[in-house]
Amino acid sequence: MPNGAEPALRVDGLKTVFRTRGGAVHAVNSVSFDLYPGELLGVVGESGSGKSVTMMSLIGLLPQPPAEIRAGEVMFEGVNLRTCSPEHLRKVRGPGIGFIFQDPMTSLNPVFTVGYQLREPLIKHMGLNKKQAHARAKELLELVGIPDAERRLKDYPHQFSGGMRQRVMIAIALTCDPKVLIADEPTTALDVTIQAQILELVKDLRQKLGMAIVWITHDLGVIAGIADRIMVMYGGQIVEQGPVKEVFRAPAHPYTQALLRTVPSVRGDRAPKLSVIEGQPPILTAAPAACSFRDRCPKAFDLCHSQNPPRFEAGPGHDAACFWNSAADSPRAAPLILTEHDHA
Repeated sequence: MPNGAEPALRVDGLKTVFRTRGGAVHAVNSVSFDLYPGELLGVVGESGSGKSVTMMSLIGLLPQPPAEIRAGEVMFEGVNLRTCSPEHLRKVRGPGIGFIFQDPMTSLNPVFTVGYQLREPLIKHMGLNKKQAHARAKELLELVGIPDAERRLKDYPHQFSGGMRQRVMIAIALTCDPKVLIADEPTTALDVTIQAQILELVKDLRQKLGMAIVWITHDLGVIAGIADRIMVMYGGQIVEQGPVKEVFRAPAHPYTQALLRTVPSVRGDRAPKLSVIEGQPPILTAAPAACSFRDRCPKAFDLCHSQNPPRFEAGPGHDAACFWNSAADSPRAAPLILTEHDHA
């Protein structure tokens, strides 16, 4: 626990299943993590690994049905969001936990002005009158770097560029001064110049406002530049997590190692060829009874095919769900070292 601080958000044993015509899909399988005040946690993994579903499960954003959150605790300000009333959950969304969605063009309502969409949560959640909400909406557009904010409040989403729409989404997420901000791949559809501007904006806002941030992305380069800790997901599970520098320096899970080998490197004539991860992600029609990565892992052995590994300690604050000891380059012979969330 960093400096003895209490987590801003604690997730323990979260399980989410989707009911489909083809049967149940186990999208999130016993996910546990802590998020501390002022921390930026990067969440990475392939498409379908459970990153977005996990975070949407936390604050009840998945339609139920087909989604069903079967187990787990989501503790925020002393209340379990899994079992609290719908009214309390609505009050948490915005003032407590803000959410930036992937696609700003589909997330913003095309028939309302940007000003209206900024003012609405300020009036509903913060109790401001229309004049106060208008002034605050202008401040928020200025905060996220949109020039001529007074005039732009009257514009509709289609009148903004992709980068500007993303800035508007960030402004909307910040309307109620949330303690936790979840950003779901907010720069994926943007060109690299605009992406760099958004990343600098987030760094600046984090310093000014001191909020905890969860940043979901496919881009390991982004995580290396902005995150304190990294959480690697595969098959609806956390396969590795720890301080970002430590995980990048000494990845303990074969999947993390494979992901890092896919990152382009500039080393002149010695630059290695880009690596690919052979095979396909698992089909999650059943809860994992063995290692989800076993069929794609070059180090898999008998135990990997018969048991789902718990998380082993790989270093201070660093653990990985793998039977293979990367430091010794051999299967683990030592007893399992369970994390605090694996006792159940």
